[in-house]
Amino acid sequence: MTDQRSLSLSDLQSLIETMYSRKDEARGVDGTFMWLMEEIGELAAALRDDSPKEELAAEFADVLAWLATIANVAGIDLEQAVINKYAGGCPGCGDMVCTCSDAEKP
Repeated sequence: MTDQRSLSLSDLQSLIETMYSRKDEARGVDGTFMWLMEEIGELAAALRDDSPKEELAAEFADVLAWLATIANVAGIDLEQAVINKYAGGCPGCGDMVCTCSDAEKP
């Protein structure tokens, strides 16, 4: 495990797996996805209510932790997935600073 001030996505997935894998595997992808959506709702409410930065940070952390959880349950290496999709630039235009039109995703 790394220093508590630095945590890679792989480290986060390992930490979450150590803490919660028994519960997460029993819940499965569908149940875990519902918890992720609940946390996204809490983040949305905190952003809308202009919550203090500390509360926002905690909600962002919860969303990231549940995303790591669902990746674990689904057997996805989240860090590798991010590298594969984004390390070479924008998936749409291929540039490191996106030049896609504002009407396009991303």
